[in-house]
Amino acid sequence: MTPKWGVVIITALIVLTGLIEVMMGRPIVSKTGRIMLWVGDTGSAELSQQIADWYTFSHVIHGFLFYGALRLLTRRWGVSVWTLAAAAVFIEAGWEVLENTSFIIDRYRATTLAQGYYGDSVLNSVCDILACAAGVALARVLPVRISIAIVIVIELAMLWFIRDNLTLNVIMLLYPFESISRWQTAG
Repeated sequence: MTPKWGVVIITALIVLTGLIEVMMGRPIVSKTGRIMLWVGDTGSAELSQQIADWYTFSHVIHGFLFYGALRLLTRRWGVSVWTLAAAAVFIEAGWEVLENTSFIIDRYRATTLAQGYYGDSVLNSVCDILACAAGVALARVLPVRISIAIVIVIELAMLWFIRDNLTLNVIMLLYPFESISRWQTAG
């Protein structure tokens, strides 16, 4: 895939995801109507509604992981970087749609630190996809060791600052542990 077509396909995926979420009834922006660059308070109703928050870093990690996994799976096929990037964005876009279904929203509320979570705004979902694309771009140009180090640093920083990260989020979503939940809410 050429760079031009890569950009066209990635842009189309992002626009399509936004349209699907609007049709699902997701708000385009926060219910308050405000648009903010950063929300650092994990207890705020603006979390997952704005351009970026602590969980944006998890989407950057998605980019590293999706790129790495796709690269490993396709290394013998000579797949272009743009095809890998489009595939990673496709996976992320699919997750964003799934994440905003009542099934996943209810699961998050029941099992994770996000008891007040009511889904993402379209703005937040689009920015999460862009964060994943940024992770893909970084994974493409950085040595594997540096990519792994960045993922570890992000995970540890999130653990330190908000007692949550991608690893804990996946664990608590799939198989919640009461001890993790108690530790997370104690902070």
